[in-house]
Parts: sequence; structure tokens; C-alpha cells
Amino acid sequence: MSAEGAAPGQARISTRLLLGVLISTVFVSVLNSSMVNVVVPVIGRDYSASEAQVGWVITGYLLTYAVGIPLYGRVADIFSIRRAFAFGLLMFAVGSLLCAWAPSLGTLVFGRIVQGAGGAAIPALSSVVVTKILPPGERGSALGLIVSSVGIGAAVGPIVGGAVAALAGWHYLFIGTLLLTLALLPAVLYVLPDDRPEEARGFDLPGGLLLGLAAGLFLYGITRGQVSGFESTSSWGSFIGAALAAVGFAWRIRSAAEPFVSPALFRNRAYVAAVVIGYFSMLANVSALVFVPLLVSEVNGLSPGEAGLVLTPGAVALAIISPVAGRLSDTIGVRVLILAGLTTMLVSIVSISTFGAGASPVIVSLGMLGVGAGFALANSPNVNAAASALRPDEVGAGLGIFNGLFFLGGGTGPSGPAPPRSAGAVRKACASGPRAGRSRARSGWPVVPS
Repeated sequence: MSAEGAAPGQARISTRLLLGVLISTVFVSVLNSSMVNVVVPVIGRDYSASEAQVGWVITGYLLTYAVGIPLYGRVADIFSIRRAFAFGLLMFAVGSLLCAWAPSLGTLVFGRIVQGAGGAAIPALSSVVVTKILPPGERGSALGLIVSSVGIGAAVGPIVGGAVAALAGWHYLFIGTLLLTLALLPAVLYVLPDDRPEEARGFDLPGGLLLGLAAGLFLYGITRGQVSGFESTSSWGSFIGAALAAVGFAWRIRSAAEPFVSPALFRNRAYVAAVVIGYFSMLANVSALVFVPLLVSEVNGLSPGEAGLVLTPGAVALAIISPVAGRLSDTIGVRVLILAGLTTMLVSIVSISTFGAGASPVIVSLGMLGVGAGFALANSPNVNAAASALRPDEVGAGLGIFNGLFFLGGGTGPSGPAPPRSAGAVRKACASGPRAGRSRARSGWPVVPS
């Protein structure tokens, strides 16, 4: 699998080609998500749909994505990475075709659901591929490059989405995604090894469904809470359902002859620590990306374009530092880098929350630079730590669960209760000066209106 018998030069070329394909697939999947988010209002106008109805263009994708990520890792352990990855890309292409053709909002939402079911394979399996194919001393650098492509895709997506929608129409965003996916599919089949297991293994379908149900209901509860309020029946009912599914999953893996994942995985302290760090670091990062533009636009009076520029230093730092941090984690270890990254994020977020309201955009930009740099320092080494803590037979399921909870951290971050005050009230409260604005902002930032 790792091309150990090849000549040194050939092995290097193979590794570069493998990483090039993986980075490209991750970039396309992130680009697809971030570019669609900015055109949802246009889609709503085209279909004369309400905000709640058009919201399913995002929610449908996120739900199937959340359910699919942990499942693909285990599927790869049983049926081979290449088959699982190719199946995911094919589903992603079919969903893109449906979205590009969609004559109605219902068809578009269904296409997005199919896209999410296929796209979940990409983040779930990219780290699995790196862990299974590359030796431990080379994983960190590769994982860092993959994380870097995530930052670039997230930064470029809104620009591409806005430009294509303005010039040609939002349907062409999905046509572009379809063409890119079809170009990557043969490349994936070429570079990934056919690693079908020699011995037949069972797939614990009930355990996998319970795990996916727990993730999906948890995320659905968050999305309903943002729309209808967390006191609504749909929100707290989903959280109860997620808790019951999680309890059922815990019971299943202890009672099944061939469980979805061994219970011993959750007694692995190094792995569990990496999962917890991944969840909360992603929660903090996405929270900053959502709330800081709202803060500087509603309180500091910046335009949407200026608010977007405030985030740019953090995105650049993420893209540049991630591969460097991953490479360093192979040489100096993960502990120092993770601690340095988390500390940098903490200091930066505290600084923004304390001094951001009413301050110069440069001050807020420096804070976001620290958030992006800290996240980059911690994230690649943390993925490396999670992969290194797993046995070979645990890699697929273990990294699937890791990536699933990492994604849920991003979905949890922007959640919060309905804002008690309007945007106008917030601006009025800050009118007495930056210091007064900061004192009020510390009591709680405004959140996205429901």
C-alpha cells in the first residue's frame, strides 16, 4: 500500500500524486458547501420559497453529511477505501447533477441530500487514506496539507459562489461541481490501492445506524433551535432522540458479536483526548467565524465586504501554518503544538470579546489572525495524534468518529438562543462610545436572527 518496493523517486511521485488527488477532492467538497451558502437567498427568490423552506437546501446537506461521516470510515475497513471513496464521489456527482437540473425546490433539496450522502466520504476517508498508506513520520505533513485545502476552499467558496451566481446563475455552481467531481473520480480510482480485506468482516448495521442517528438528530436539534428556538418541541425532542440513540449505540457495541467499533476504543485516553480537543477547537473556530462578522457589522458599523476582510488574515494563517504544523508534529511531537495552538486561540478569542466591540477593524483582524493561527497549530497535530493512537484495525471507524464529532463541533458553534435585542438596539447601546459598547458586548454577542 505504501509503495515500499518502488524506487525512491517513484515513491515520492506516487505520494505527491496521492496527496494532490486527496487535496483536490477535499477542496472541491469544501468549496461546494461554502459557495452554496451565499446564494441561498437567490434560490429562495427564484423558487418563491419562504426562509424556512429554502433553509433545507443547507439543512438537508448537513444532516446526511453528519450521518455519513462516521459510517464511511467503518465501510472502508470492510469493503476497501478505494470502493468507498469512489462510491462517495459518484453519489456526490449524482447529487450535483440533480441540483444543476432542479426544476423545483424539492428536487434541489433532494439533490443536496444525495450530495451530502456522497460528500461525507471525502473528509471521512482522506485522513484514513493518509494514515493507512503513509508511515507515521510522514502523516503530519500530509494531514496539514489537507487541512490547508479546507481553509482555502472555505475562503474561496463565497467569492466563487457570488461571482458565478451574478454572471451566469446559481445552477452553474453545481455544473462546475459536477465536472470537477467527474474529473477526480478516475484519478481516485487510479491512485488509491485496492485494499480489500483478505478475511470477510461483518458490518454492524444497527450500530452504525444508531451512531448516525445520534449525530443527525443532534445536528437537527441545533438547526431547529436556531430557527424555532431551543424551547421548541422539534429542538428538544431531537436532542432527546439523539441521547437515546447514543445510549442505544453504547449498548449495541457492548452486546454485538461484531460491533460497529470496539468499546475499547473509548477507553483509549489519547484518542478520546484528541476527539474532545477536535470538537471544542472546531466549535470555537466556527463560532468566531460566525459571530465576529456580525459583531463588526452590527456594532462597529462595517459593510459586509469590510466584515469579510476582517476574516481574511485568519484564513491565510490557516492555509499557510497548517502544513507547517503538520510537518513539525512528525518531528517534535504533537503535545507542544496542540498546547500552543489552543493557548493562542484562547488569548485571541478573549481579546476579541473584550476589546472588539467599537474597536478598529485592525484590532479585530489581529484577533482573527490569532484564532486562525492557533487553530492551524492545533488541528493538524491533533488529527495526527488521533491517528497515531489507533490500531490498524481501528483506523477507519476511529477516524470516522473523530471527523464526525469534529464536524458536529462546527455545527454546534454558531448555535444559541434568540437574540434578546434587535440589531438597532445593539447599535444604540454602543452609541455612547467604544468603552460602553465593549461593556455591553461582554454580556453576550448578538447571534444570527432566527
